[in-house]
Amino acid sequence: MKKISLLSIFTFATMLSSYAQSSEIEMATALRSSGKIWVVVMVLLTIVIGMYVYLFTIDKKVKKLENK
Repeated sequence: MKKISLLSIFTFATMLSSYAQSSEIEMATALRSSGKIWVVVMVLLTIVIGMYVYLFTIDKKVKKLENK
């Protein structure tokens, strides 16, 4: 029973990955063609930079509290 379930999971995962590779992502293609992909990139970059700044300031505060 365990072998059958593992085999069916493996078969399903293989079929799913082959389906995902054959399909084309229309949203990304549309964003690239209209030039809006750069807006998405800039928003993501802003979020990541904001997270790094926040973590850096939290780390400084924690070190300051540890030294006290």
